[in-house]
Amino acid sequence: MITTDITAEELKERLAKGETPVIIDVREDWEHQESRIEGAQNIPLGALPQRLDDLEDYKEQEVIVHCKSGMRSASAKAFLQQQGFKQVRNLLGGITGYQG
Repeated sequence: MITTDITAEELKERLAKGETPVIIDVREDWEHQESRIEGAQNIPLGALPQRLDDLEDYKEQEVIVHCKSGMRSASAKAFLQQQGFKQVRNLLGGITGYQG
């Protein structure tokens, strides 16, 4: 079970190598429209419980969650782990750290 979070640098390196991890943006739709990480799915934090079926295939895979600064995605990580997801990682610093 992976529980360590991921740094912006590590994620950028992996994306640059052509990796395609499962990335979930838990910000609101309008925030996702303003800026996003290529390939990220947008599922706002409040909608996560209703969208669990959409994520069922990822329970055993690494899932990276992010928001603006890392607070909402920390909540998303805890929720997904409670639902049986084994490898959830929070993007430290959120998209703000990723873009900085």
